[in-house]
Amino acid sequence: MRVLFLDLDSVSPRHLGCYGYERNTSPNIDKVAKKGVRFTNYYTSDAPCAPSRTALMSGQFGLRNGLVGHGGTAGDMRHEGVDRTIFGRLSVGGSLPSFLQLGAGLNTTLISPFPQRHATYNFYAGFNEIINTGKFGMESAEQVSPVVHDWVERNAEKDDWFLYVNYWDAHTPYRAPEDFGNPFANEPLPSWANEETLEKHRKEVGPHTVHELVIDHQNETYTNVESDQFPRSPGEIKTMDDLRVMIDGYDCGIRYVDDHVGQLFELLELKGILEDTIIIVSADHGENMGQLGIYGEHGTADDGTCRIPMIISWPGMKEGHVDDGLHYHLDLPVTLAEMLDIPPCPDWDGKSFASVLKEGKECGRDYVVMSQCAHVAQRSVRFGDWLYMRTYHDGYHLFDKEMLYNIKQDPREENNVAAQNKDVCMQAVYYLHEWHDEMMFRSRNDVDPLWTVIKEGGPFHAKGFLKNYGERLVQTGREEKFNELKKRHPNEFPEEADHKRLEFDNLMRSRLF
Repeated sequence: MRVLFLDLDSVSPRHLGCYGYERNTSPNIDKVAKKGVRFTNYYTSDAPCAPSRTALMSGQFGLRNGLVGHGGTAGDMRHEGVDRTIFGRLSVGGSLPSFLQLGAGLNTTLISPFPQRHATYNFYAGFNEIINTGKFGMESAEQVSPVVHDWVERNAEKDDWFLYVNYWDAHTPYRAPEDFGNPFANEPLPSWANEETLEKHRKEVGPHTVHELVIDHQNETYTNVESDQFPRSPGEIKTMDDLRVMIDGYDCGIRYVDDHVGQLFELLELKGILEDTIIIVSADHGENMGQLGIYGEHGTADDGTCRIPMIISWPGMKEGHVDDGLHYHLDLPVTLAEMLDIPPCPDWDGKSFASVLKEGKECGRDYVVMSQCAHVAQRSVRFGDWLYMRTYHDGYHLFDKEMLYNIKQDPREENNVAAQNKDVCMQAVYYLHEWHDEMMFRSRNDVDPLWTVIKEGGPFHAKGFLKNYGERLVQTGREEKFNELKKRHPNEFPEEADHKRLEFDNLMRSRLF
């Protein structure tokens, strides 16, 4: 058997034609959807990049594998500890590639710089062949495709491979080559992209909102470097023209990737193996394009960030089928095990959806839980038409502690209805506790890595630069917002906290005599 897994970084299903997007961003991906099964409610359990791919490959929620962020202790997987063997769990069937390598006898190949980009070298476990395209995720499709085509030319006649390919062009900064042009220049913007929406978003604060699309949190600067070096990525959205640049840049990135996906399909057809190859098209996370006031980032535990495409074309199985059940991306390893009639790794957290591929029989979950600890610290629950979000660290966005959205009626998360639906919130919190208890018992660990992130100062992409950001807020007439952020994050101002403590101590001492 041959398996091609296309991991299209940052591609949101909302911007694919086969998911109903009005722009023609994905004609080649759409063809795969017509031949296979398209999943409409498919979520990454952990966002963004490193947590998502680690959960997929390990088959475990971030709460169990320990990697939930992009820095600090929770930026690495937990050690196996005293039970670790000479090989380690990931090497002997505990990771998806090692399972396919040892269990199914497939030669497994990775074409991606991702492990080096995030130092997630556990991602390599089980790959026979590793090809690092070498630019830390900044490579464009025209640099990736020749490597992929060369590999196919050398291996097409073999029938025992699993090829995992990363394309990055839909990830900010949007960088489709200038000569690609803009296929959407004369097309209307999506209906939500209007002056009313932009005016609402002008009032938002925090990283990757319209006034601060680009924040270098390490150098504590606010810069338009992306708009200078990458003209498809504006540095700030001030006008509707800027908003068009933002949306068109993202859509061009997707269309550019789709063109290269089409070229790959043409090569497979030329080699006579397209119809016999299992094709899986997915992503590590989506992309917020205005949801929660955030643009060009995947920084929350909401539907915009965590819902991802999943399209599977499996020769001999269901064709043209749409499944609306709730699934996690970490359900894929268990599904492949059932499809291949191999016992799954008992350490995995997934639930098979093989019945969908075989019979079109729905087998979705009652609810799914998503986590985000790199830009904010949030957990969310999707059940029925509801998305409930609970915020532990707002990433300087002033998010409410509880947010509730009816995804069917309000797919873009414009109206938080938590206050009007306390019963629904209580049900969501029950689901959160049920999930949390089960995962903590399964983890055999007494630490939830979300709280490790909080203990170490907050999410990596929102830690330690509030003072500098506050100065910008004051300079741009948003001092009231800054004062509210200071109340929420007093640890960012230790000198003020020390002063208040000293005043209190002096007051108490004065009353001793």
